[in-house]
Amino acid sequence: MQGFFTFLQQNPYLLLFFVVGLAVWIGRASIKGYGLGMVAGAIVVGAGLSVLASTYGVKLELNNFAKSLFYYLFMYGVGLRVGPSFINSLRGDGLKFCILAVVSSVIGLTLVVLGAKMFDLPVGAAGGMLAGSQTMSAAIGSAEQAVTSGVVKLPDGMTAEQASGMIALSYGITYIWGTVGIILICKYLPRWWGVDAKAAAKKYEEEFGVKDLEGGGLTGYRQFGLRAYRLENPDSVGKSIANFRKMNPEYRIVNVVRGGQQMGADPDLVLQAGDVIALGGSTEHLTAKMGLIGPEVADQKALNIPLDQADILVTQKDVVGRTFESFRGEAMAGQLQITKVERGGVAIPAGLKTELQRMDIISVVGLKSAVSDLGQLWGRIARTNTSTDLLTLAVGMIIGFLIGRIEFPAFGAKIGLGNAGGLLLSGVIVSSIVSRLRFFGNTPNAARNVLEDLGLVVFVAIVGVNAGAGLLSQLTGAIALKIFIVGFIACTIPPFIVWAIGYHVFKINPAVLMGGVAGARSHSGPCREAAVEIQSSVPWIGFPVGYAVSGILLTIFGYFAMLLAQ
Repeated sequence: MQGFFTFLQQNPYLLLFFVVGLAVWIGRASIKGYGLGMVAGAIVVGAGLSVLASTYGVKLELNNFAKSLFYYLFMYGVGLRVGPSFINSLRGDGLKFCILAVVSSVIGLTLVVLGAKMFDLPVGAAGGMLAGSQTMSAAIGSAEQAVTSGVVKLPDGMTAEQASGMIALSYGITYIWGTVGIILICKYLPRWWGVDAKAAAKKYEEEFGVKDLEGGGLTGYRQFGLRAYRLENPDSVGKSIANFRKMNPEYRIVNVVRGGQQMGADPDLVLQAGDVIALGGSTEHLTAKMGLIGPEVADQKALNIPLDQADILVTQKDVVGRTFESFRGEAMAGQLQITKVERGGVAIPAGLKTELQRMDIISVVGLKSAVSDLGQLWGRIARTNTSTDLLTLAVGMIIGFLIGRIEFPAFGAKIGLGNAGGLLLSGVIVSSIVSRLRFFGNTPNAARNVLEDLGLVVFVAIVGVNAGAGLLSQLTGAIALKIFIVGFIACTIPPFIVWAIGYHVFKINPAVLMGGVAGARSHSGPCREAAVEIQSSVPWIGFPVGYAVSGILLTIFGYFAMLLAQ
């Protein structure tokens, strides 16, 4: 084994990706749906290998420049993801969920700081406990930054490496309950409160026409259709398309073929016997009035209509706040289908009474002309682009580093956002601007996910490897127990307070509030479990805003946990 560890020591790149690969593999394993995840796996694998190597007299260590670089890429990626949703959260109904996220994050920070002071825990414990108990792995980086920047004064005899080791150790001890605890609490909170969340979800679905996202897999059912009929019904002969639509608003005539020639679908076109009419509408309506026009025919020419699919970015102020139902009277209404609604980077269940919000992304498919018209009505069409604007990426990173250099005196020292906080803020600013202008700065979701996923797992893996060698000398049963107790309290108390405020003060629907509680902890797992528990996708409606806000706050709070606990 000594030879193996010596080989890894001499080949740091192999060591790094060995840890990353093993962490991803372990992170995929789960017991009854619960698992470490790749980030916590990276801490365990990295620290475990390093500790084991130290017993053979081999010290494993990885470059701190690489650690900082990957963390900075991750932070910028987070800013890009949450930017538009964070800005939207500051107004309208989003403000309620924004407040819940702030309350949860502040209470979590307060409990961690008080616990660290009460038990006189070593430097580094506060940052790790915040990251683990709130399941915000990114807070590890901001906690480390507080140490490396010199803002946190280390006691005599303690090195920065040992402080980093305590951050990693505290994170590992508190992460398990931080993950499992919030899932269980979010899942069963309504039941403990004496509330029937399943009935509340059903009521919300009926009131707002919301469909179940979980049932949106590949099936033979299609909500809308396009069929061809030969006009033989004398009641419809001689009517213009506009008159036909006035009497049958649930249908749309999208094409007429007469004598083998395509006539189009001009509203003033008068229908004649023998015309082949391409009729669009919902599957329910297309089967409701059999014989309205005549027999169905398989006419390729009538149905040979160019279709299009696109993502529409909602930017027009005059449509914000309007429901989907209010657009039924528009000419393109029956000529396209909404396939997905994305808000703050999260797909949400939507119905006829769902209100449009600025920066929503609406995926539609239908007639090319209808898609174009709807794009102009709602905002602009965002075509899929797989290339990344690296110039904007570089400029955004530069702006972030410049913001990070801004400091001001406080707590007897000069503090600021630092590089990580500056990059987070820069990502928010850049993504908010790009989402409005759309002619530069394209960063596809896949590219952004690489920045986030690879950036965080590599950073945490390096933290684990570098901290592992000193863990044995710092770890005692008493310290571990104290850290677990503080983490348990910091994880458990905030969700109950958030629920009480949301339910009793803000009067939020319990099913929606389940997602709001999960979002306030920036963790999608509880929301997913809540949706399964009540057999509805309604919890996802309350998730996006809190997810964005708490993601930013908890990341920054890792720094302040270290600062306030000293």
